[in-house]
Amino acid sequence: MDNKIKGLGTALVTPFTTDGSVDYASLGKLIDNQIDNGVDFLCVLGTTGEAATLSTSEKEGVIDCCIEHINHRVPVLLGCSSNNTADLAKEIARYSRYDVDAMLSVVPYYNKPGQEGIRQHYEYISGYTDKGLVMYNVPSRTGVNMSAETTLRISEECKNVIAVKEASGKIRQVNAIIKNKHKGFHVLSGDDFLTYPLMTLGADGVVSVISNCEPRMFADMVHYLINKEYGKALDIHNRLFDLYELLFRDGNPAGVKAALYGKGMISNVLRLPLTPVSQATLDMIIRCEEAINAV
Repeated sequence: MDNKIKGLGTALVTPFTTDGSVDYASLGKLIDNQIDNGVDFLCVLGTTGEAATLSTSEKEGVIDCCIEHINHRVPVLLGCSSNNTADLAKEIARYSRYDVDAMLSVVPYYNKPGQEGIRQHYEYISGYTDKGLVMYNVPSRTGVNMSAETTLRISEECKNVIAVKEASGKIRQVNAIIKNKHKGFHVLSGDDFLTYPLMTLGADGVVSVISNCEPRMFADMVHYLINKEYGKALDIHNRLFDLYELLFRDGNPAGVKAALYGKGMISNVLRLPLTPVSQATLDMIIRCEEAINAV
């Protein structure tokens, strides 16, 4: 299986109009901005896309809009997650009819399965699609960590499991996966701040939040890392240092939506239970962006 999920992938926000409906016009403009500025793939309907707050018909509308607008210019990674394995398998089978390159699915949340439960979950759902499947390990959201051993075992036993998005924050764990994985399996950072160190260790890319608002700069950093131009990459990493934290100070995607709002690209609207950042944080994000782009 040709694994196109590598380099910089942006976890697209889902813009809303002031009345709370999906803003398809702004979504199309965001997609063009991403592709024009050098991203390698786009992740649709992930956590940053507020997929958990969208109805089934809205999700399908967003998928249709993205596929049509992207028009094969870059690969598409489609988010599809649940803590109900049987229902998720049916959803993955249904979404596999879409013209996407791979599907991203988070470690089951809230149930707090053991490592064997996680393994069997991915084994089960991988049998319901002919697409590539990317695992997503984010213990801060799911309540459970998928170990390096489990990740590697799944990657060996399930041939269409092509990558892991690693957001455990455990650099030694991610290093173990990178060191012991087979050649066709990709490791992607799930944390913008850790992209620099993880790619110097051999990670294959990142699924990014910050690239929503700074696609060119972050794409340059990732591509410098791919080419082992570590000094140039470190310069960009340090320029973005304060913004990494600010975008998550009041939660994600509230921070990055505030940044895009400050650039005049979308309305500053989220769906409950999420709310926009505080005015103080908004002001700091805008000032930080101005300073970054003044250099």
